[in-house]
Amino acid sequence: MLSRKRHLRLDTERLTLRLPRHADYRPWAALREASRDFLAPWEPTWATDHLSRKSFTGRVYWAQRAVSQGNAVPLFIFRREDEALLGAITLDNIRRGPAQSATLGYWIGATHARQGYMREAIEAVVHYAFRTQDLSRVEAACLPENAASRGVLEKAGFKYEGVAQSYLQISGRWRNHVLYAHLRHDRRGRTGTG
Repeated sequence: MLSRKRHLRLDTERLTLRLPRHADYRPWAALREASRDFLAPWEPTWATDHLSRKSFTGRVYWAQRAVSQGNAVPLFIFRREDEALLGAITLDNIRRGPAQSATLGYWIGATHARQGYMREAIEAVVHYAFRTQDLSRVEAACLPENAASRGVLEKAGFKYEGVAQSYLQISGRWRNHVLYAHLRHDRRGRTGTG
């Protein structure tokens, strides 16, 4: 079972999503560095060693442990036609029992944004969450002014649920986030985006 989990792979029309490997370090570091200004307004402040090989190695080991323990599914997003790394998506904080839920986090490189890749990746991961992981709810949060992230969530079937005060530190400041959720059996209809 562990071996199967380590080879977890989701394929869509244009993408392959799989666990990070040690060999992904250079493309990952290059994409993160090239996209630094694009990503910085929306992410927690990067540690000084964020782009180091040692830090990346820790990420790979964390991904393997998280999948084998069943509490997260961190995947890299590759374009199938040329195997270019586009970004990453993580089904995190998987909660079992009465909750059967998880949180979704994602990022995409600046040059790959607004081409529908993230929507395709989100839809694949949500399908996996509901069908394979047997979850009932997938949550996501973003800054209120992040129109691109809000738009991709809404296009992927997520619905606005409210605002979480001081949800995460972004650029060193506690920031409010808007909350979205996708339900396996959603009977809510349209919700306002406040």
